[in-house]
Amino acid sequence: MAFALPLFLITLSCIVIQPKGISIGWFACGGAIIALVLNIVNLSDVMTVVNITWNATLTLIAIIIISLILDQIGYFEWCALKITKLAKGSGKRLFFYLLCLGAFVSATFTNDGTVLILTPIVLSILRQLKLEESYILPFIMACGFIADSTSLPFVVSNLVNIISADYFSISFTQYTVAMIIPTIASFFASCLILFIFYRKQIIKKYDVDELPSAAEVIKDKKLFKISWFILFILFLGYFSCELLDLPVSIVAGITAIVFVILAKRSEHVKLAIVIKESPWAIVFFSIGLYVVVYGLQNAGLTNLFASLIEWTSKFGFIVSIIGMGYYSAFLSSLLNNLPAVMIGALSIEHANVGNIVKEGLIFSNVIGSDLGPKITPIGSLATLIWMHILKKKGVNVSWGMYFKHGIILTIPVLFFTLLSLSIWLLII
Repeated sequence: MAFALPLFLITLSCIVIQPKGISIGWFACGGAIIALVLNIVNLSDVMTVVNITWNATLTLIAIIIISLILDQIGYFEWCALKITKLAKGSGKRLFFYLLCLGAFVSATFTNDGTVLILTPIVLSILRQLKLEESYILPFIMACGFIADSTSLPFVVSNLVNIISADYFSISFTQYTVAMIIPTIASFFASCLILFIFYRKQIIKKYDVDELPSAAEVIKDKKLFKISWFILFILFLGYFSCELLDLPVSIVAGITAIVFVILAKRSEHVKLAIVIKESPWAIVFFSIGLYVVVYGLQNAGLTNLFASLIEWTSKFGFIVSIIGMGYYSAFLSSLLNNLPAVMIGALSIEHANVGNIVKEGLIFSNVIGSDLGPKITPIGSLATLIWMHILKKKGVNVSWGMYFKHGIILTIPVLFFTLLSLSIWLLII
């Protein structure tokens, strides 16, 4: 532990700060190599980590490739303009509709895809409406928050979800059934808390005529129509995975390849940009960071965490579920949700609790790792990407301001989501 914990903290610090703009993959792999040299982990541990993470990382890359192609043909901008027009000049309606759009994109294209693609589009549309920066902030903050709070419903909605489902051999359908009610609870709780918190800053009226029509932003109408069919096939494939005994990355990967082939014929899609902007570094980041985290398990951290889980379980099913969610949220906000969900998963496996409680803890760990990161800027990769995009666009959100907003918004939403999970699992 004397070597494992400092190594993890130094590796994580380098990933968050990214000195000299060095890719996060290099720091994660560097930490993994040092862990091997110091004998914190061995080659067998590395292979275990690769087995845990490969499906999740390849799925994420495939979905981001699909998202980037859709972005280039104007798919997401079309969606955003459609709902902006649909709100008919009402700021409150627009606020709610943008949350709905964010929830849809997050569930379908991952939380990372939401902040990577939707944030700049929403910001651009709000600036076209000639709103003051103080009126833009609530929409941008809400967009960032909803990206994580609604990344629960499907295995593919968050990297955290895929890793947990793979680790505990949970099928796509099993996962979706367990998470459907918590997702609904999280969405409505998020909408309510966000509206209450930002109600005084939400503009009352805006001029719809300032915006172009939605049809104008579609750059390739033929590929736009085909994309709806592609997405339908993709979702059909997700639910067919367990019947065909295929990893979800195979379905996402094949769909991405087919979409790339179709997009190659379009003069509006720059495949070189798509390939360049795809998160290839996430492969090395996931494997490297998890190797370092595995070193914490070898040093005994997960045994300590397992003891805490066992103690909480003495107070009943609902308390153990809510407790686990907040433990994961606390770890995620301090250490980032990718290592946090792994620490939680390893601890749950070691914890001496009943099977019904253990199943609940697995989903609680996911919820805590999906929602908990919103407390601090370092909590998730999606938030770090979100802040980086805003900074490039001239919107400065300080860490202090983010923390003040994040903790107030996250704590109640997390509670209602975990409570709904515990009640739902008792029912089913």
